Amino acid sequence: MEDTELDLFNPFPDPVEIEITDSLDLHSFAPREVKNVVQNYLLEARKKGFHLVRIIHGKGIGVQREIVRKVLSETDFVQSFKTGDEFSGSWGATIVEFKP
Repeated sequence: MEDTELDLFNPFPDPVEIEITDSLDLHSFAPREVKNVVQNYLLEARKKGFHLVRIIHGKGIGVQREIVRKVLSETDFVQSFKTGDEFSGSWGATIVEFKP
């Protein structure tokens, strides 16, 4: 493939750096990327010193929510997680608390 040729399956071959805040919206990521994105986000959010973060996975049929919660349950520095309240995304978001 020439340098000027566009790969239709990966139009952005170079990694994109995003600012780490206390909230991650997964709507802009492909489902196949969710697990890796969440794992990396959690590590970076913890490094930044956040104690509480929100992961917005959407309401849908719950596939992304289950992926997110599986990652959270397997992450040793996650103290707890719960469904967002009415002001933080309801069942379309998960609130995560890190261990001190």
